Amino acid sequence: MLIKYKIPKTILWVANLLVIFLLIFTLFRLATFLAFRPRDLSLFDVIPSFLMGVRYDIRWIAIILLPIIALSAFPKLTPFYSSRNKKWWTWYLAVITFIVFFFFAAGFGSFSYNKTPLDAGAMNFLEDPGISLKMMFQTYPMVWMILGLIVAVYFFRWMYHRSHWQVTNRTEGKGIPHRKKFFILSAFILIFLIYGSLSWPPLSRNDCFRFRNSFKSYLAINPLQNFFATLRLRNPEFNEGKARASFPLMADWMQLNDKSKFTYRREISPRSSALESSPNIVLVQCESFSMYKSSMSGNPLNASPFFDSLSRNGIFFDHCFTPHFSTARALFAIISGIPDAQLFKFSSRNPEALKQHTIIDNLTAYEKHYFLGGDPKFGNFDGLLDNIDGLRKHTGKRKSIPEMNVWGISDKELFLEANEIFKQKNKPFFAYIQTSGNHRPYSKTIPLKDTDFVKVVIPEEQLKKYGFESLDEYNCFRYSDYCFRKFIEAAQKETYFRNTIFVFIGDHGLAGNAEAMYPAAWTDHRLTDEHVPLLFYGQGLLTPQRRSEVVSQIDVLPTIAGMLHQPYVNTTLGRDLLDPAKQNNFAFITNTADGIGMVTDHFYYTQNINSGEEQLSPMHEGARRYTKDQQDSVRNKLSEFTTAFYETAKYLIMNNKH
Repeated sequence: MLIKYKIPKTILWVANLLVIFLLIFTLFRLATFLAFRPRDLSLFDVIPSFLMGVRYDIRWIAIILLPIIALSAFPKLTPFYSSRNKKWWTWYLAVITFIVFFFFAAGFGSFSYNKTPLDAGAMNFLEDPGISLKMMFQTYPMVWMILGLIVAVYFFRWMYHRSHWQVTNRTEGKGIPHRKKFFILSAFILIFLIYGSLSWPPLSRNDCFRFRNSFKSYLAINPLQNFFATLRLRNPEFNEGKARASFPLMADWMQLNDKSKFTYRREISPRSSALESSPNIVLVQCESFSMYKSSMSGNPLNASPFFDSLSRNGIFFDHCFTPHFSTARALFAIISGIPDAQLFKFSSRNPEALKQHTIIDNLTAYEKHYFLGGDPKFGNFDGLLDNIDGLRKHTGKRKSIPEMNVWGISDKELFLEANEIFKQKNKPFFAYIQTSGNHRPYSKTIPLKDTDFVKVVIPEEQLKKYGFESLDEYNCFRYSDYCFRKFIEAAQKETYFRNTIFVFIGDHGLAGNAEAMYPAAWTDHRLTDEHVPLLFYGQGLLTPQRRSEVVSQIDVLPTIAGMLHQPYVNTTLGRDLLDPAKQNNFAFITNTADGIGMVTDHFYYTQNINSGEEQLSPMHEGARRYTKDQQDSVRNKLSEFTTAFYETAKYLIMNNKH
């Protein structure tokens, strides 16, 4: 039809390309819906998301096609001027297609892993390209995946060639001249499509949040739009005015004594129950230690029987939650006592946030050690650790211990190395041991020489039912428990053991099916990502108890300091969990790029900071009996407190100076 108006061939071709690309983008959105849709949403329910998605898609397709139109305003640069031009333009499209497919693959992976679209947070891993790539190649069939991507790109290049040939065939002998005005008009049309709106302001990322439903919003926006729109959000930001305004509410919830001054600094004297023996402290940050996968949750697959036995002989918190799903963020939260609330960039990667005051520096009479089986440059652990006075690091390659995978030596070797150092000490020490074995690539974490560890076979149906994605993951979890056992057995033979408190805390959990152990909120709202064991174990030093109040990862150091018979200074948000006067059990969570939340003993409150969408989910059956008015009252209180905590955390990240 356009031919009779003598539209230039290039514009006809570009119109065909627009249809091809729109089909590609739409198929990706449909695949995302089919793979990740919530149970209560049908295809009909998300039609508005698809329609808004077309606006985002056309914007990016217009960006892709605009160079062809703009340069083709000059006759000698059109794809139809020569075979060489055709070759260059089709290769341009092939490269662009590769990039688009790469973003789609990363976006699919992000949805699979985080239930959110690809965003600029992915740059946290690109900043460690060597380690990230090595992990991917050791975990996934990357060669086959890349070959598949290349084949797909060649297929689409053939389609672009064929489309070019069809336009040539249909216009042969029609005498269509090259008219610059058509190209100028087409360029203006593409620029309008890039603008994306009939009014001010232009189409933006925030427009997708009008649905007030996270899945509908995330389905609408495509990975390209979300990634590039969030790049600017990687810069740290805080609002001191909002933090000051939030202080009275924060002071009430946190039971701060001095509510007249805007400060979180408190000088805390020893408790009457504090230990006068100056016990050693061994703090173990356990990789991917999901509570619901463990024996302590009642999981019948019994993947951590030894740790379960330890928990029965120590002070065990079975409702501990991490602020975020990330190892680097866990290290930051534990050391600083602040949730890493900068949502698109690890604070350990932010030079302005590294100089944190930490309670560890109050342990002036203690030697301080840090152990990691691999490279501490990953996530810039080094930058945060260098802030601790007098810390001795035991990291990187070892001369006598072979590396297992990208994460370095096995956890067992790491524990035994630490034990060798501890048994030589004749003064109190504080040690931070960071494990990394319970992580992909699961198939490359168990040394062949550990013949006393026996892998077991569980039917896939049972694995899925109780939260494990594969047999390799299950045995890897079991191997972590084996490593804990080897460590404690070795330590029990040494004199330091009798005056040592061992603290174990998961860095984060992993998403999965927890329905057999916990209420629906754990699975539906991914509390499994943050629910971890927390154990204080000191044989003869601590009276065993199991506690079920909600606590946070940021509470670890204040609780340790409270056990020691010495004063300490706390300047942030963590609290001593064993303080008899403690009230208001809560844990702040920033699980996704747009979501903040608060866990209490009765409810899990979540809020999308862009759309304002709120949800209040019961943490146990008793909470379901709350009336609507009671739930509304709880929601209002938690909404105010969650926002206050978020603004305070952002402020403290940049102002809790060493």
